[in-house]
Amino acid sequence: MAAIWVYLETSPKGLTKASLEALGEARRLAGEGRVTAVLIGSGVGALAETAGYHGADAVLTADDAACADFNLDVHVHLMRRALDGTGADLLLMPVSIHTRELSARLAAALDAGLAPDCVGSEAVEGTVRWKRPIYAGKAFETVVPAGNPGIVTLRPNNFEAMAADAGRRAEVQPLDTAIDADRLRLEVREAVAAAADKVPLTEAAIIVSGGRGMKDPANFALIEKLAGTLSAAVGASRAVVDAGWRPHAEQVGQTGKTVSPVLYIACGISGAIQHLAGMSSSRTIVAVNKDPEAPIFKVADYGIVGDTLEVLPLLDEEFKKLLA
Repeated sequence: MAAIWVYLETSPKGLTKASLEALGEARRLAGEGRVTAVLIGSGVGALAETAGYHGADAVLTADDAACADFNLDVHVHLMRRALDGTGADLLLMPVSIHTRELSARLAAALDAGLAPDCVGSEAVEGTVRWKRPIYAGKAFETVVPAGNPGIVTLRPNNFEAMAADAGRRAEVQPLDTAIDADRLRLEVREAVAAAADKVPLTEAAIIVSGGRGMKDPANFALIEKLAGTLSAAVGASRAVVDAGWRPHAEQVGQTGKTVSPVLYIACGISGAIQHLAGMSSSRTIVAVNKDPEAPIFKVADYGIVGDTLEVLPLLDEEFKKLLA
């Protein structure tokens, strides 16, 4: 394709893993075409070089203290300004809590098609077809978003990032950040960041999740111990989040986060439809449940029938041996 744009997200450690994956997919699809990235935030200018290493030919930077915290209105205005008159074919965005809103608002503002939560792509006769799960992950559909650009959000851990090439250089251009305050309907008063040492749930390669079968919130220490051994993120079912055992930020499912890790270990989770909708695209699913008829076993690649509180210490011990 001739022109593919990528919206990049950042973390305190730099460009997010999902953003690098989006850049890699853009580079693969563009071929000899041009990949342009957009960075919005405060102190993000230094990351333009990294974007170049990972596939961007050009990077537009809106680097301003006023952009330090995510403001949906500001990002919509700046993205429209960046895309205006470019004739871009595609805009790729990593799936996150922010881009779910931003992609929808941009699609409406630009009268463009939106293909959300995609897990695969295929180029056919100059057209890119996108694969996305539907019906809570029970089926997949193939879509081609209309418009210039068609907007696509990419689910993390489903696309390959391009290996860093220090010899690549991107053309860096500043993006005007001036916006009339009267055009903004939203004001961000304060943003509270989560603990920086935790693995982001949506980007984690391995997730260990617990449900009601953990019996008591204190028993989540077993989940955390195994997660620590595997350098994994901790997830939870809606039931335990509703019960106040775990924070909502850890909830996996239709009303929580949608994840696609390489390995998902479900401990004491029965497998309600809303939970399966959030994790069924995981590459390998291991289920631990004392009920052999639990629905989770229908989607699991490997199942362990037994008391989760007895199985977890054994799993942790065996993984430690393997990783030693």
